[in-house]
Amino acid sequence: MTTTALTNPFLDALGARTGIRVEFYDPTGCRYGFPTFPYRYAPKSLATRRQLRADGLRPNGYDPVAQILWRHRKEIRKAYLYRRDLAASKRVASPAQLAVIERMLIARRTCGTCGITRDYYIPTRTGACLICETGGTR
Repeated sequence: MTTTALTNPFLDALGARTGIRVEFYDPTGCRYGFPTFPYRYAPKSLATRRQLRADGLRPNGYDPVAQILWRHRKEIRKAYLYRRDLAASKRVASPAQLAVIERMLIARRTCGTCGITRDYYIPTRTGACLICETGGTR
């Protein structure tokens, strides 16, 4: 992917017209060492992990090619961007895997003392439900 494909015409024109440099706009990676975009200004050909997941995709083992930086309160936050054209479809769990997951979740809700399956997860520090736990109020 070329750097010209990563540029944003609006942000380029803004900088040329006003002389104001947008803080987190660095499509070449000269300033931040990695192509960087401000929040909501990344090219449509790039997506975060969450955006890929919403589209039913995954990064497919490829490294991120750019990043988004933004300020939140007093810290700078970062999200990595992956190429959509290299993403693969999400893997689907087999029926056997789903059955194992369901049994594991039931085991997390089963009390180790009384053996009753509760409608909440048993605390791991005690291994007992809230009724069996000493000093429990239920």
